[in-house]
Amino acid sequence: MVKQQVTRQRVRMGLLIGMFLLFPIIMNYFSPYIIIDGASQGIVNGSLIVFGLMFISALFVGRLWCGWTCPMGALQEFTTAANNGRFRTGKRDWIKWFIWLPWIGIIVAAAIAAGGYHAVDPFLDTTNGVSVAYSADNPFGYTTYYLVIGIFFALALLAGRRAGCHTICWMAPLMILGRKLRNLGRWPSLRLVAAPAQCADCKKCTTNCPMSLDVNAMVHRGSMEHNECILCGTCVDNCSKGAIRYSFCAGR
Repeated sequence: MVKQQVTRQRVRMGLLIGMFLLFPIIMNYFSPYIIIDGASQGIVNGSLIVFGLMFISALFVGRLWCGWTCPMGALQEFTTAANNGRFRTGKRDWIKWFIWLPWIGIIVAAAIAAGGYHAVDPFLDTTNGVSVAYSADNPFGYTTYYLVIGIFFALALLAGRRAGCHTICWMAPLMILGRKLRNLGRWPSLRLVAAPAQCADCKKCTTNCPMSLDVNAMVHRGSMEHNECILCGTCVDNCSKGAIRYSFCAGR
């Protein structure tokens, strides 16, 4: 059991590192600006496709993307070597919604002004599919790349674990909404489930949570549902009593 737990987190970190190394190639497929640019031209581009897939995935695996494959999630977890302080969750978690809602409004308005979507180009605003490559059409790729990295790094360094995920991530609301729809539908999906009677109150789950959640309190409530949970499994793999586990089941 211990070997399985260690292996799972090694696999997770390996995936995160790999995605971070790929970020210069894939950055524009997660870009909040490129999706607006595509909408203004009536083009379904790579970022719109990826965002749609994220929403659909959240219907079945919640925010698994955030915990296992997000490049900026990887960067922020690396930053814990410099600041492993817990991020103060709560009202700050709403900041991303004040960013996301106007952004969605701009995309819709741009698409309407363009007469709707009438073309598909997954590689829009890339150089042969590569996001960060200098060309006459993309002279600021490296500037944008380092700006994005700098913002997420600074937030994690100054405010604590995965601060960017809590505050400015424009992808998180899509997956939160997908998970809420899943909960309304109550169809089988990947979840964390708790067995409060098995909890030893060591609070390792809370201490080690990358999203700074009070996991111990969630266990005692018997409900592991939380908007900011990224299904990383850190709590599962730090619980020696098996009080938390993964399950693919319907909601209650």
